[in-house]
Order: sequence, then C-alpha cells, then structure tokens
Amino acid sequence: MDHRTIQFGWASVVGAIGGVFTLILGTWTIAITIMCICMGVDILTGITVAKFFVASPKTESGGYSSREVRKGLMRKGGMCLVVLVAHYVDLLIGTQYIRDAVVVFTIFNEIMSILENVALMGVPIPKILLKGLDVLHGSTGDDDDLSNITWEQFKQLKESLEKEGITLTHEDGQITFTVEGSDSE
Repeated sequence: MDHRTIQFGWASVVGAIGGVFTLILGTWTIAITIMCICMGVDILTGITVAKFFVASPKTESGGYSSREVRKGLMRKGGMCLVVLVAHYVDLLIGTQYIRDAVVVFTIFNEIMSILENVALMGVPIPKILLKGLDVLHGSTGDDDDLSNITWEQFKQLKESLEKEGITLTHEDGQITFTVEGSDSE
C-alpha cells in the first residue's frame, strides 16, 4: 500500500468522525472545543492526582482506582448526552442558546474540577478561583464532587466572579469573558 493511500484513508476516517460529531452536536464552536479540552485535562489531572500524588478524595487510600476512572468517564459521557439533548431542543424551538448554556455550564464545572485536582497536587491557586470553589463547596455540602452543581449554585459563582470584575456574556452564538476592561473570547 502506498503512502498516499494510507494518508487518504486516515483523512477519510478523521473526516467521517468529525462529520458524525457535527451531525450529533450541531455546529462545532469554540465553546465545544474548549469543553472537550477541559474534559481531557480533567481526566488527566484526576489520574495524575491518584497515581502520582496518591491524594484522590475518591478512594479511601487516595490512590488510583480503575472503577473511579470508569465512573468519571461515564459522567463525561452523560455530560455529552445532555449537550446532545440541548442541541435537539434548540433545533425544536429554533434557537442555539440552550446548547450553548449547557456547554458553558459544563466548561465551568470542568474548570472547577481541574482546579481541585491541581490544588491536590500542591499547585498554588489564585485567590479569586479559590473563592469560586468555596462558593460551590459551601452550596453543595460535598467537598469531593462538583458533578451535581445546581443552576442556583452556578448563578452564585457567576455573581461572585462579577464582583471581582469578571463577566460572561452570550451574543450571536459567541461566548465572551470580560475581565476588567479587556475583552477576550
């Protein structure tokens, strides 16, 4: 088999996978890319905490558990299913806002989990981000699990960030984070 045939085959496979994802989740936006990246980073930092730092709050020993990894992957799959349902609700009512809201919510949830993981590794966390974690932990009553965050808790976090000069807006399908005078997407 020649090199070009193999290259064409791989390009076809990657294109088909991308097409299926776009069909299922709708237009591939930067928000979905960020969500996927955050999910991957959360998985890697969670495994790192358990395997190398033996500091996981998910097990009694603090060590690695393949059962906990499977549960985490199933939660990620569940989050993607919620995005899928939100996309089809958007199609039903002719909007794009519901899917985007679910994706942004998922991104924040993943970021909080990543922050927890890196804090368990001993990485210093900026005060404003610790404040966000405190808001979430204080509301859930469960220091180990942010997967059950409610809309009310998310609003509290958003309000807390706004007090620090960070706002989140959604306009024309674009999500914009504004930090005291500077605009970045």
